[in-house]
Amino acid sequence: MFKRYALWIALIAVLSTSLVAFAQSDSPTFTGDPIYIGVSGPLTGSLAQYGAQWKKGFDLALAEINGAGGIDGRELIYIFEDSQSDPTQSVIVAQQFVADERIIVELGDFSSTASMAASPIYQRGGLVQFGFTNSHPDFTFAGGEYTWSTSVTQAQASPALADFAVTRLGLENIAVFQLNNDWGLATYDYFTNRVAELGANVVSTQSYLADDTDFRSAITNIRNANPDGIVLISYAPDAALIAQQIREAGLDLPLVGSGSLQTPDFLTLGADAVEGALVIGQFLPSNPRPDVQAFVDAYREAYDEETPDLFAVIAYDAINIIAEAIRLGGPTREGVLEGLKTLQAVPSILYGTVTFDPENRRVLNPEFVDLIVDGGAFIPFDAQASSK
Repeated sequence: MFKRYALWIALIAVLSTSLVAFAQSDSPTFTGDPIYIGVSGPLTGSLAQYGAQWKKGFDLALAEINGAGGIDGRELIYIFEDSQSDPTQSVIVAQQFVADERIIVELGDFSSTASMAASPIYQRGGLVQFGFTNSHPDFTFAGGEYTWSTSVTQAQASPALADFAVTRLGLENIAVFQLNNDWGLATYDYFTNRVAELGANVVSTQSYLADDTDFRSAITNIRNANPDGIVLISYAPDAALIAQQIREAGLDLPLVGSGSLQTPDFLTLGADAVEGALVIGQFLPSNPRPDVQAFVDAYREAYDEETPDLFAVIAYDAINIIAEAIRLGGPTREGVLEGLKTLQAVPSILYGTVTFDPENRRVLNPEFVDLIVDGGAFIPFDAQASSK
């Protein structure tokens, strides 16, 4: 553990030309008490892979920040409580964090459902809830002024998914698997509305619960509807299982999904069944921006993985944005809120820079990238198409 931490400190210096510079010492001397961030998210359960990727992004960001002396000489530390992204558990974690005076800001939870259940608690406690993966359009309004997000909303992502499926891929009759939670329902509504606007049809909708494992009857229903493509409104583990059962049933139809599938879990769990799957993502490791390439190099060396995961990138950005808010407003709960209100054009691996819309406390003008699974990796859709 300590060996890997030391490696991170050394390797992250690669980022110094485009990110915050490191201090010369590998072991900075901190002059004040640590500053604590609370994290609520999945470390166990079916969504644990997302929490694991979060930690990789968090740790790279903290290696950089703390390697440069922290924030005004104070070390930045996170306390990660496992909620399994379950609303019941996220509420318990929220109560714990609000009661802990050391915690000046909270990051998470993973799903909008779990986060929104806890939002009123954070609002009453005056603790910023920074839901960096929460795409439900209502999320930032569920808790009030203390609820912020760098995630795109389904009002933005779902129409883009429909445009990709219908306009770019030419699908006219679409079947949908839809995870039956708040996120899945919101995604489905925005997606189907846009599909109709584009003149295409949703010919079969198969709703399912997060713990479902047998999709054979749903696949039979889809086969009978005779679609020309299947859209997965799913998280990575269930999408991979659905894809496997679709291929086992002999259906050789295009599989299309949202950015929730841009994770190694989808590739490893789905294996050959997800080869050729199409995803509306946000992060492209081949992006030539110097800061992106510096991050990719540091990530590869630290974790011995070929390409950084989208959710590690999002987590890395979240820590850096919160660190800047603390610098601007001070290391208190109210300071974080005031810092978020005033920050402008904060460097971001995902977006280039981040500025928040003051009305809904979300990032202005997010963009998407069309991806395809090719050779067990996500590559640009255009690159794959041009190679054929």
